[in-house]
Amino acid sequence: MITLYGFAISNYYNKIKFALMEKNIAFLEEFTAPSQSDELLAKSPLGKIPFIKTDDGYLSESQAILEYLEDNFPAHPLYPADAYQRAKTREFIQHIELNVELIARRLYGEVLFNNPASDETKTEVKAKLDTGLKGLAKLLKLAPFALGSEFTAADIVAWPHLQLVGFVTEKIYGANLVVQHIPGIEDYIKLIESRPQAQQVSNDRATALAAFFSKK
Repeated sequence: MITLYGFAISNYYNKIKFALMEKNIAFLEEFTAPSQSDELLAKSPLGKIPFIKTDDGYLSESQAILEYLEDNFPAHPLYPADAYQRAKTREFIQHIELNVELIARRLYGEVLFNNPASDETKTEVKAKLDTGLKGLAKLLKLAPFALGSEFTAADIVAWPHLQLVGFVTEKIYGANLVVQHIPGIEDYIKLIESRPQAQQVSNDRATALAAFFSKK
């Protein structure tokens, strides 16, 4: 059985948890914080979460995990059968993670950990997010899912990332940049959240966030 390590505040953890649930793969969860301990580094080379334990060993990096799940558990596929459409799904995932989420991550410290970002950082991040989100809007179809009529890995990735980026940018800039740049995204998020699996992930995240902020 798969064991998923990490915690429910992490959008990357929730990406993998959502995929496991959508593919109906049995799994266990084990709360694990990032660490540089020898024990954790033996399982995740940079001490990051999420990572999983499989029958063959440990595996880190969320995109590698997602594709492992798709390859090893072919039921309930999350990638299209057509080679070009599979590539378009990977293109979308790479764009959202490199050109949107990774950029916005520089703001997480202020919103989540009381570690203020400089005005220069905020200005730079906003310019890059504006560019990244405009590009993402060109890839999104919202018809009704991210890339068309079928629910795919693109939705698994978009839902947790765009929610967090929207939340953080609203806190920092007073405006949800995701909503600002992508017409129809609020209805899309509601559509994804109508899925029972997304509801479970969302509820678990809300519980974890409440516990996290109560300790601050």
